[in-house]
Amino acid sequence: MPQLLTDDEERGFRDRWQEIQGRFVDDPREAVHEADTLVADVMQTLASTFAQHKKDLESQWGQGEKVDTEELRGALRRYRSFFNRLLST
Repeated sequence: MPQLLTDDEERGFRDRWQEIQGRFVDDPREAVHEADTLVADVMQTLASTFAQHKKDLESQWGQGEKVDTEELRGALRRYRSFFNRLLST
């Protein structure tokens, strides 16, 4: 399973969160606005990651009639794993 976020992305998001929390006392409204923006950025990054993963899965079985049953079974297993990961996120 590929990572949902790279280490750099995760670190960057966590750093941004710490900065937002630190500014809350001085400007609570702005801190909440920035938290909203941060959550939207994380969601967008995750959506892009999942979209790429789905595209990769499609390319594994979308070869017309050339795909044998064993390859389709493997694809279904990868979809099951992907599906379970989506629901646990």
